[in-house]
Amino acid sequence: MLELSESNIHLNATATNKLQAIEMAASALEQAGNVEQGYLQGMLGREQQTSTFLGNGIAIPHGTLETRSMVKKTGVQVFQFPQGIEWGEGNIAYVVIGIAARSDEHLALLRQLTHVLGDEDTAAQLATLTDVEKFRAILLGESDAFSMTEETLSLDIETQSLLTLTAINAGKLQQQSAVENSFVSEVVSNSALPLGKGLWVTDAVSGNVKNALAFSRAKTIFNHNGKAVKGVLTISAVSDQINETLARLLDDEVQNILLSGNTQQILTALNGGKVPASPSVQSEDQIATGAVIIGTFTIRNEHGLHARPSAVLVNEVKKFASKITVQNLTRETAPVSAKSLMKIVALGVTQGHRLRFVAEGDDAKQAIEALGKIIARGLGESVSAVPPAEPDTIEVSSEHAPQIHEEKTGLPADAIEAVFMIRNEHGLHARPSAVLVNEVKKYNASVAVQNLDRDSQLVSAKSLMKIVALGVVKGHRLRFVASGEEAQQAIDGIGAVIESGLGEGKE
Repeated sequence: MLELSESNIHLNATATNKLQAIEMAASALEQAGNVEQGYLQGMLGREQQTSTFLGNGIAIPHGTLETRSMVKKTGVQVFQFPQGIEWGEGNIAYVVIGIAARSDEHLALLRQLTHVLGDEDTAAQLATLTDVEKFRAILLGESDAFSMTEETLSLDIETQSLLTLTAINAGKLQQQSAVENSFVSEVVSNSALPLGKGLWVTDAVSGNVKNALAFSRAKTIFNHNGKAVKGVLTISAVSDQINETLARLLDDEVQNILLSGNTQQILTALNGGKVPASPSVQSEDQIATGAVIIGTFTIRNEHGLHARPSAVLVNEVKKFASKITVQNLTRETAPVSAKSLMKIVALGVTQGHRLRFVAEGDDAKQAIEALGKIIARGLGESVSAVPPAEPDTIEVSSEHAPQIHEEKTGLPADAIEAVFMIRNEHGLHARPSAVLVNEVKKYNASVAVQNLDRDSQLVSAKSLMKIVALGVVKGHRLRFVASGEEAQQAIDGIGAVIESGLGEGKE
């Protein structure tokens, strides 16, 4: 990516004609130490050969091949002319990008500008912006986080077909120019991923043009292959700007809003606003007699919840009949069963982390009180006498214990498993996720992956969207399960590409 600092951006500039605009760009490049004196003549010569106007109000004047020797270091200078500059043949340039390139670095800039050149609204915004930080972000495709709009919502559809809901979503995305025909063809033939509660997710590898999400909801719930269907989410993902929205799809409250909320409630929930009130969607096994008690406790063990103290905690939980869940508030994990040793360990609890226990049942109060005491005593280990920064709390709540999905393995007999830690500084955003997916697709094997540190479900490792939705950050452990003819090769290849840094190098 061609570097562009805010100091290289000049907003609200004025020029009487194209010649003066190019002179201003050449002068700025010279002052910045990018070029030698005389580079201007090369820029003018290039303009005489063919216009450097790209479209949507953007021009990129640069030197000729003969003047590359005058480039000291690659760089750009960006000028905004709100009044517009006549660039020939009736074209008006509002953004002029002077380029000094020693080779073909300017081609990278052209690729970065693709999103602007294809969006008239974005280009028009660049012509009038007064905020240099926002100008730079938009120009480089680093603009505001993704947000969902009403145009891609379809509620209360009269259908009993998951395929129909998927097709409606694909059509909506195509209407918004978010996907190409190849996306539509692939997404209707791909298998959907069940999220639970009757919600499903679909996506496609090809034909993604811009970040977008469509949601369609049936008027009445129905079954597909023995599983409930109420709504389908279809995702087009091209950058990590959509990651926060994808992560929200895994939130229990957001899912409830999708199932029963109105248009405004759904948009608010998906766009990160305060989740509005909505009737909760509960199964019978969620509702138990007795009070709901919530306990929030700080782990003071020096080495956190490794195997030994985790086992002590689980054994204590199993003494009580109540349904008890736990989540790591510090890591913002989803609630899991407090009676599962594996799930407790997978929470990744270190010293100082806050755990939230929710107990529902006739002995809920006794359970939470007992857990508070045993955690304070150190779960079989000695702890510091220094009290935690936040006090432990126990409260009575009217909410029901969170719904959890007990793990069902159902793995093939020949399945091969491996766990790898992600060491990329920014986790698995779009670029390293794509590298991982491309590696997996090399092998004749079925490969699933789960994020142990978020206690996610196993999902296909051949889906970019599903990888991104795992919410993997630095230090998270991924469990891969492979089966098929090249299962071992797949695991070995995955381990090697993760070790190499997934295209971002090693630490």
